[in-house]
Amino acid sequence: MRDYRVGEVKNPTIPLAQAVAASSAFPPVISPFEMRLDHDAFTPNSGQDLQRKPFTTRVFLTDGGVYDNLGLEAAWKRYRTVLVSDGGGKMEPEAEPKSDWARHAYRVLNLVDNQVRSLRKRLVIGSLKSGLRSGAYWGIRTDIADYRLADPFDCPHGRTMALAETPTRLKRLDENVQERLIAAR
Repeated sequence: MRDYRVGEVKNPTIPLAQAVAASSAFPPVISPFEMRLDHDAFTPNSGQDLQRKPFTTRVFLTDGGVYDNLGLEAAWKRYRTVLVSDGGGKMEPEAEPKSDWARHAYRVLNLVDNQVRSLRKRLVIGSLKSGLRSGAYWGIRTDIADYRLADPFDCPHGRTMALAETPTRLKRLDENVQERLIAAR
């Protein structure tokens, strides 16, 4: 468990349920997730400016996508080959945007998030096309036929697009939808 500023815990004993809860801490409603840690569990001098209390004892977490939705930051700094799987949402135009402060603020936050995602995506694809990086990018709405593979999975684009529209929520999915997502049918 690591943060470049706070430091590293080599052998964390965090229950899986807490890791799932932290990853599910979608703002603004169910975020942040608070976790208590032991300062002495951190590897000495493994962090930068924040390897000190209270940052090593009381941690507030939110879904990592708030900072880096494609999860590129660590890999981009260290590796030339990157494989990027983008399961991000799609922002729809609004013919009648809301003007009350709460819903307007929510829309503005979505616009900022959408712009950051778009910039990251262009950075990745541009780097791959120019040869600066090697690897691949694929998105949840990518038509697999665009890759012109000799032996692609049988994933009709219409069906995969219908699955791509499955909303993210923190409740059990219908078994039929689960099976379709697993088998991409």
